[in-house]
Amino acid sequence: MVLIIVVSIVVYLVAGAMVPFMKYKDVSRQAEENFRAEDFRSSGTGPDRAMLLETSESALEHRIRLMDGAKSRIILSTFDMRNGESTKDLLAVLWHKAEEGVKVQILVDGFSGLIRMEPDPLFYAAASHPNIQIKIYNPINLLMPWKSQGRMHDKYVIVDDNAYILGGRNTFDYFLGDYDSKNKSLDREVLIYNTAQGGADSKESSLFQVEAYFHQVWNLDVCRLFHDDESLQKKKRVREQIDMLASRYEELKEKQEGLFDGTYDYSNNTCPTNCIRLVSGPTGIYGKEPAVFYTLTELMKQAQERVVIHTPYVVTNDYMNETLTEIADTVPDVKMVINSVENGDNFVASSDYQYHKKDVVATGIRLYEYDGGISTHGKSLVIDNDLCAVGSYNFDLRSTYMDTELMLVIQSEALTEQLIHYMDDIEKDCRTVVDETDYIVPDHITVAPVPFLKRAAWKIVGFLLQPVRVLA
Repeated sequence: MVLIIVVSIVVYLVAGAMVPFMKYKDVSRQAEENFRAEDFRSSGTGPDRAMLLETSESALEHRIRLMDGAKSRIILSTFDMRNGESTKDLLAVLWHKAEEGVKVQILVDGFSGLIRMEPDPLFYAAASHPNIQIKIYNPINLLMPWKSQGRMHDKYVIVDDNAYILGGRNTFDYFLGDYDSKNKSLDREVLIYNTAQGGADSKESSLFQVEAYFHQVWNLDVCRLFHDDESLQKKKRVREQIDMLASRYEELKEKQEGLFDGTYDYSNNTCPTNCIRLVSGPTGIYGKEPAVFYTLTELMKQAQERVVIHTPYVVTNDYMNETLTEIADTVPDVKMVINSVENGDNFVASSDYQYHKKDVVATGIRLYEYDGGISTHGKSLVIDNDLCAVGSYNFDLRSTYMDTELMLVIQSEALTEQLIHYMDDIEKDCRTVVDETDYIVPDHITVAPVPFLKRAAWKIVGFLLQPVRVLA
């Protein structure tokens, strides 16, 4: 009887989590009718200027710099937020700005909310401030497993109508700052600066596309406030964290004065842009139509010369493979860069990739595997010489059919040239995939050794994963 009960519970949890996503949705007719390639280009220069954030250090520094200059509102949306040095830095600045009257809204996915935030008084401290609100997207509830896999994968920061940062970085030391020298990830974000801020033309900035999307998600019924209670400040452990944040802000100002003096000139350190469009998909918690994949690949089909895709890993189905094959057949130069399984940090995705590598190779896309020693987490693409995109979308089934995802498509020859330069640097440390088993390996690359047991586990997991690949 005990065994029957245990098995029944396991079946209930597993089946409940999988069923809403087992059937892949098709692209809706509305999405097809709404797509117009000409909407992503403009002949004139827009109000937004852009810069790429290629390093963890620059990502943290610009967050602090922008947040400290806030006058009215700060928005932070992230898939994963964990206690650590960089998170304390950011919360110290946010606490200080809240004390000055700035409204702060933080949106975090439910998995991180349960695992990282619920046990930690640091986040209770932040939530206790009357000017700081934290919401959790789709909190985990094991009694309703059919809701458990709907995740919010968006990552961005908005400050007033001045600027925003959007890309692939989560909010902890693995992605931000240089506090953790052993565990780091290569990543990529774009900072957009609104030159029309405060003026009559300010709302022409793409910043308001991102802010409108934020409010759409923030106001969903599946989002819940995280301990929004000023009385928490009476608790000793919470009070200690509040005092720490206040003192940490003063220490930061003393150590990194240049981030707080308001002298950084974004106008001269950014590139002009013609047109910027936010690409997003459905925001609900159940299975989604592949809206982001569809939009990006439709743009790729318009390419005259080249398409370059950088994604941490690739997990595809027949529809995705057919679409990528069509692009490879019509565009002269199409290539994709992913982590090698030896270099990557996603065990499940690596297992599936090895099982279906032949299908990806068969699309005709030139495939490169990165072996630089640090896993790359950036998600970006280039189309010809003037269009690029940066965001949170991975070329995998989960990003395509399950999670909320964002990509910012930017028309800018100058920014695209910079992105190509950064992409070329990464590609220097790549092996070229010849077929399912063979590579062209540059002389300077040493492929990381992998124990036999791990390789065996990849094969076993890859096989067992097939009925539920969408979860990879």
